[in-house]
Amino acid sequence: MPQTDIPHQFDVLVIGAGAAGLYTALCIPNHLRVGLITKETVSLSASDWAQGGIAAAVGPEDSPSLHVADTLKAGAGLCSRTAVEFIAHHAPSCIQSLVELGVAFDRHDGNLALTLEAAHSRHRVLHAADTTGREVTTTLTAQVLKRQNIQVIQQALALNLWLSPQTQHCQGISLFYQGQIRTIQAGVVILATGGGGQVFAQTTNPTVSTGDGVALAWRAGAILRDLEFVQFHPTALTKPGADRFLISEAVRGEGAHLIDDTGRRFVFDYHKDGELAPRDVVSRAIFTHLQRTSTEPATAHVWLDMRPIPPEKIRHRFPNIIQVCQRWGVDVFSEPIPVAPAAHYWMGGIATDLNNHTNIPGLYAVGETASTGVHGANRLASNSLLECIVFGAQMANLKLPNLPPSDVPIPMVRELDISEEQWQKQQQQLQELRQNLPRLVWQSAGICRQQAGLAAAISTIKSWQQDFANLPLSKCLFALSPQETINLASPDMASKLQLWAETRNLLDIAYLILNSALFRTESRGGHYRTDYPHTESSWQVHTLVQEYNWWKSPKITD
Repeated sequence: MPQTDIPHQFDVLVIGAGAAGLYTALCIPNHLRVGLITKETVSLSASDWAQGGIAAAVGPEDSPSLHVADTLKAGAGLCSRTAVEFIAHHAPSCIQSLVELGVAFDRHDGNLALTLEAAHSRHRVLHAADTTGREVTTTLTAQVLKRQNIQVIQQALALNLWLSPQTQHCQGISLFYQGQIRTIQAGVVILATGGGGQVFAQTTNPTVSTGDGVALAWRAGAILRDLEFVQFHPTALTKPGADRFLISEAVRGEGAHLIDDTGRRFVFDYHKDGELAPRDVVSRAIFTHLQRTSTEPATAHVWLDMRPIPPEKIRHRFPNIIQVCQRWGVDVFSEPIPVAPAAHYWMGGIATDLNNHTNIPGLYAVGETASTGVHGANRLASNSLLECIVFGAQMANLKLPNLPPSDVPIPMVRELDISEEQWQKQQQQLQELRQNLPRLVWQSAGICRQQAGLAAAISTIKSWQQDFANLPLSKCLFALSPQETINLASPDMASKLQLWAETRNLLDIAYLILNSALFRTESRGGHYRTDYPHTESSWQVHTLVQEYNWWKSPKITD
């Protein structure tokens, strides 16, 4: 899609073009002018990488109430029953909507094919081979491009939310696009920017997942919830240059062994069931073993050996895993696969209600960016794509607020001209931060956490935030007002500004995750403290944060 000029005002701005952003844009009433903003292209998102499927109680043996029960159990006491019932009961109609839009789910004897995934009591996961996310996003993108009321704005970077000084209503964003930073006004802004997996050294998320929406919302004063809860997958392909491709737990179920550099099946040191222990137990076993045996545990790996499985069974059951491993030079029939746990999904996010409202008027959040109450402390498999669709559908009820017209003066235009020598020095500092920050967070707030490590990491992050704020580019951009338009003199400034903005967001969400993990003195779901290894009933509460204040919600009762 060619780049085109964009107006200074939309009715609605949607930030993010994964499943949540795309479906939300499609559901907004078509008399409203929608700007759909993505910092890369409409085909690059975590949704596109989703292998598994989308859960919905559409089978004859299933029911929404069973789906509710499974979700509540997985959420370890922190789900909102109201939100879970809402998503489970709306799931079948949303699946029907996707089918009508053209999503080609797999079928069996003419009916939608359903598979079983971990912690589901029924076959209820719809899929399109093992690339369901790609099928969904490709179909939604095609529909979005047909809509006359939606303008897709690619390679555009949202830098800040703009709130009215008088009403504190969200009135738009500061946007970098085609060599300019300027304010784009909107009656409503919807954040659908996905997760923040890139804050960890090991993640299955794509490079765009830098926590942008959560960071933008936090800086604007939004209330965030449960940021300490991150889901880690135990076996992701770990090879320099390779995507962190998930190696399905079914591989271990069929007989594959997890071994260390000496060839020993070490997981039995940590759990009697070895490789077949629960996902979080296996992740902790690998993490702990690497801490003990590796000089560089943040980037180290163990081995998943598929050779105990008969070759014919491997070919029949795991053709895609064979193909992906071959692409990265691993022959699963003759050698083990290098694997390590990886950050996979962020349960926490911007606190929202069933209509996607945040505490800031005019600001909404959908998808992984939001904390709806559906996932609790640990997400049930295949509920994430479903959440994008069910809550995106709520935007069909959107009504623009009756706001007085904004009195925005004619923009003042100025040049931002940084010499190559100045930029080289700043770029080196930013790149060092981008390299060091994920390692620090992985070590201190990864699979196993404890007070001393968290506190030390917070101190380091604060120091890095100060270094970042002292950069000449930061001083200039922090002082930007909504009335200013900045022209960037250098034609290659786009990648430089993206590095700056993403580093800022990663520093902020690292600070938020570390402090939230320090605040919760128990272990529950995706949050494990070695110094507080047990679940405590007094902590059956949400962790809430606004600006620099952390507090507990009232106790959650089922």
